[in-house]
Amino acid sequence: MNSNLFIVIAASAIYYGTPLLFSALGGVLTERSGVLNLGVEGMMLLGAVCASWTASRVDGPGWLVLSLALLAGIAAGSAAALLHAFAVITLRVNQTVSGLAITILAGSAGLSSYLASVWDLKNPVKHQFGKLDVFGLGDMPILGPILFHHTLLTYLSWALVVLISWYLFRTRAGLQLRAVGESPQTADAVGINVVRTRYVHTILGGALAGVGGVCFSLSIVPTWQDGMTAGRGWIAIALVIFGFWRPDLAMVGAYVFGAFSSLSLTLQARGVKITPQLLDSLPYVMTIAVLVVVSGGWAKRRLGAPAALGIPYEREER
Repeated sequence: MNSNLFIVIAASAIYYGTPLLFSALGGVLTERSGVLNLGVEGMMLLGAVCASWTASRVDGPGWLVLSLALLAGIAAGSAAALLHAFAVITLRVNQTVSGLAITILAGSAGLSSYLASVWDLKNPVKHQFGKLDVFGLGDMPILGPILFHHTLLTYLSWALVVLISWYLFRTRAGLQLRAVGESPQTADAVGINVVRTRYVHTILGGALAGVGGVCFSLSIVPTWQDGMTAGRGWIAIALVIFGFWRPDLAMVGAYVFGAFSSLSLTLQARGVKITPQLLDSLPYVMTIAVLVVVSGGWAKRRLGAPAALGIPYEREER
């Protein structure tokens, strides 16, 4: 592989991996609390459509419009996550069923498509997150385009990896979160509010999934398209497992999947004759492989999955 091709693939991996990283970070927080969220795809689509509407309809300086669009995406993802939290934490609905219901409700043939039709989102957005030339280093050989020529959202995702890692493994609140995910009965016995912890981190997870959707509608594809996330929410769910429920490893996984996602366009642009459908399917084949490998209980224990993941908690059972 020549250096130019390596640079293009590496830069594209980060670019296309950014929405996956946001959603995977949200999944890490949610699943560390013991809540399984299979509604990530739907939350991403809701974040994408709400951000697209805001960027298309709100007038004002670009920075203000984009800030409001980002907040709209966060609010949409958080609202869907709140619904999921109420169902699985308060009503103790099966977590798999609730997550799938949200994805179906908000999916490409559901609420997101309906809202786009009602809001008439046909034209490209007026404002979008463009790539920055950080400190003027974007033209530096090799590292310039790989590290210093990305959108603000990419740099925000890097900051979140550091912040969430510190939160999980260096703070008392992070220790309490991990305790809730491992043994909610024990956590409750020592005075940790299990319900509040699960609510807060499920909503935070939905907010980050919404930001993942914003990446699509205001950066990667700056115009609304039904089902524009194209199943990336499922990849993000697999990335949480692929990364052993750790933010730093989830970032590595996101960029690996991002590289595969961009490989088809990169090779076609360079005249390489290969079936694009084959390359486009690779991220999903990898997702299925990861989910199959970890489907057994022994694998979850070996990988370090939270012991109470997917199990509803009833205080009376303590």
